[in-house]
Amino acid sequence: MLSRSAQGGLGLALSGSLGLLFGGPAAAHGRPAGYGPLIPDPAGILSLPQGFHYSVIAESGVTRLETGEPTPADPDGSAAFPLRRGGTALIVNHEISGSDAPTVPTVPDHTFNPAAGGGTTTIEVDARGRRVREYVSLAGTVNNCAGGRSPWGTWLTCEETEATVAGVQHGWVFEVDPYDQRANRAPKPIKALGRFSHESVAVDPLRGVIYETEDAGTPNGLFYRWTPPRGLRRLGRGVLRTLPDDAGTLEALRALRPDGTFVPDLSPAREVGTRYRTRWVTVPDRFAATTPTRKQAYAEEPTRSRKLEGMWWGDGGCYFVCSFARTADGSAGVHDGQVWFLDPRAQTIELKIHFEYTPDQDGDADGPDNITVSPYGGLVIAEDGEGASHLVGSTASGETFFLARNELAGESEFTGSTFSADRRTLFANVQSPGHVFAITGPFRRQR
Repeated sequence: MLSRSAQGGLGLALSGSLGLLFGGPAAAHGRPAGYGPLIPDPAGILSLPQGFHYSVIAESGVTRLETGEPTPADPDGSAAFPLRRGGTALIVNHEISGSDAPTVPTVPDHTFNPAAGGGTTTIEVDARGRRVREYVSLAGTVNNCAGGRSPWGTWLTCEETEATVAGVQHGWVFEVDPYDQRANRAPKPIKALGRFSHESVAVDPLRGVIYETEDAGTPNGLFYRWTPPRGLRRLGRGVLRTLPDDAGTLEALRALRPDGTFVPDLSPAREVGTRYRTRWVTVPDRFAATTPTRKQAYAEEPTRSRKLEGMWWGDGGCYFVCSFARTADGSAGVHDGQVWFLDPRAQTIELKIHFEYTPDQDGDADGPDNITVSPYGGLVIAEDGEGASHLVGSTASGETFFLARNELAGESEFTGSTFSADRRTLFANVQSPGHVFAITGPFRRQR
């Protein structure tokens, strides 16, 4: 195990091919990791390494939807889908609760609850990453957060709420098609996936199992697994919304140490390589009719974590993030972030990255949130911590580097990092004041 204390007091543990996700460039095979230092942006928007460039393809309140309204506020999770004629359809969640403006405008036949201001927009860009158009693909939802991409090429939103708005319950997942607006008509929540404060989802492409994180407190949230019903031949575009509300099985993670003892809270784990066995306990009432799912009486106690955040499928399993933990919020341990890897074949979760709590919030990465697996090896993590916000990259062998720094006023979090199918463009968002970027440059395999 390495740690930031071993790297000059910087405070991050690492392991395996992911390696260290923070620090100055480290020598690897005769050249430094990453792409060199970040060059301050004269425009005061986004600092990148030499040779990299960005364009703003959407800006909240500034750019316009094809129907004339301004781009909505609070871009969050997103995913890129290739277009047949070249270019990309980028679906963007908007984490709007109703008070932020501009909201997602209601669209006939594409609105779940007209009293709710969140939803998704779809931004189409050409092969050079230039904006072509933007339109509402889902309206009338609340606090769409990290979300997740399905293996069959759709977007799964995640409402991070348990609210009832104008008599309508929220806290669901919706499916959005990036290609066919007709498929997005009459939005229907996928109630089989449960009602709770959803953060993100990741789908096992072989088994059809859907994993879900819950960002909630008092008590801290749970990590869920939805297993398709027996007899369902396959999941595919639009299938989830056709399932009965009680289809399949929704369960919560119960982690066990190798000796079989129960792990009530993930936050005390500090040693990278810590591995727990996974067991699953059935959620008593997935619809949370009277009691939130995390507060219900389980046959066996599930494992909890503070700030369960982004998730992404890759390397035969899913990486998921615990953003931070403090004893004041009910956690048993203190840290500035964890990244775990769930291996469905081994039936384990393993701690891959551990961010020690440190007072340095500008030059020291903290608060990992959205996450994506990079086609160039390792991960790209979006910071949502204190101080300066970065996109942080890793090499396949473990070296690290800062990939971008937000220079906009307010030090708002990065969200929604995702690569285009041709790997040439990294899309990423800054939530406030609300920018969607297309980043290009000399990306290369990091060895």
